[in-house]
Amino acid sequence: MPEQCRPEVMIDQAKALADDLRLLTAPCGTRAAELLSPAEWAAVGNVHLTGDGDSYHAARAAESAFAAFTEVDCRPWSALRLLEYGPRPTAGPGRDLVIAVSASGRTDRVLEAVARCRASGALTIGVTAQAGSPLTEIAERTLLVRPPDRERSPGIRTYQSSLLGLLLIAVALGEGRAVLDGTRADRLRREIAELAGPMDATVRNTSSAGHVLGGELADAPAILLAGSGPGQGTAMFCAAKIIEGAGVLAAGQDLEEWCHVERFALPADLPLIVLAQPGRTRSNARAVAIRARDLGRRVVAVVPLESCGKEWTEREAGTILPVHGEVREEFAPLLYHLFVHSFTASLAVRLGRRPFEGGRAMAPVSAPGRKKGGTAD
Repeated sequence: MPEQCRPEVMIDQAKALADDLRLLTAPCGTRAAELLSPAEWAAVGNVHLTGDGDSYHAARAAESAFAAFTEVDCRPWSALRLLEYGPRPTAGPGRDLVIAVSASGRTDRVLEAVARCRASGALTIGVTAQAGSPLTEIAERTLLVRPPDRERSPGIRTYQSSLLGLLLIAVALGEGRAVLDGTRADRLRREIAELAGPMDATVRNTSSAGHVLGGELADAPAILLAGSGPGQGTAMFCAAKIIEGAGVLAAGQDLEEWCHVERFALPADLPLIVLAQPGRTRSNARAVAIRARDLGRRVVAVVPLESCGKEWTEREAGTILPVHGEVREEFAPLLYHLFVHSFTASLAVRLGRRPFEGGRAMAPVSAPGRKKGGTAD
């Protein structure tokens, strides 16, 4: 990361997301469907998603899509956890499928996990934005999801690319296993591409509010985010961007777990950002926001536009950030992180910081006997 990486690059990256989605969804959807033969798709048993940093957050956010579309057991793992504590994948009928995500294609732990799983008999797919990277050599198949004209920054466009690749593989697996017929699979791929319009609108309409919010929360010692299901993966990713972009401690948590643990954290006005995506935990998100507000927390809610002023009012949150467009729960992670980039850029400017200032001097941690290097992406 260059010394002079500027906070505003996060805003530039967010503005490019809709065009990336328009450009990449159709060709990457076609390539995803062709990754495995019909017999290989049909033989998949368990699915393991793995990555580090943003890639792991994408895996957490995509887990629900695999559950909804494929009827196979899917588990997301950080690369080290899969490497050292995960099951040993099996070959043959019900063959395990390991999908490894690394935007750079060079993350050491991810490469080690893929090599071990492949040696154990699992089928391995790499999802990356970097052609010719080590991941493309170690994984048996590769889905390249590469946004054009990339610039150095905290990973935003690359995160969307990773998430998009996983969602498209989930659809392809569902089609390959005959859980989805071709018509429905095509409709799901179109749904993803058509989110580009709501994405543009959400970025535009949360920009000013995000800028103001950055000033309002600049005094916070930490910022908590809460969401459930795919929303927890989104919360984790948003927390990572706040840490990387502005150097402010942040954490993503499950809605119910926040009630059991983080609600006791001081100071009393510690900010909480609630992700109230459509789906099964939408009412839980509202209940958590009300409880946090009653405790004196500064509550920010990221909610569907149509619920603003109705389901979500000043009773629930001091700041309400609307998300445009209708979206199914499994695809909501594409839209519900968009607010955080203008907010984090504003927070960094207000604090006089630049992205990644806090950890530049630290080398990646390696176990004894393993080489250092790689990235957590």
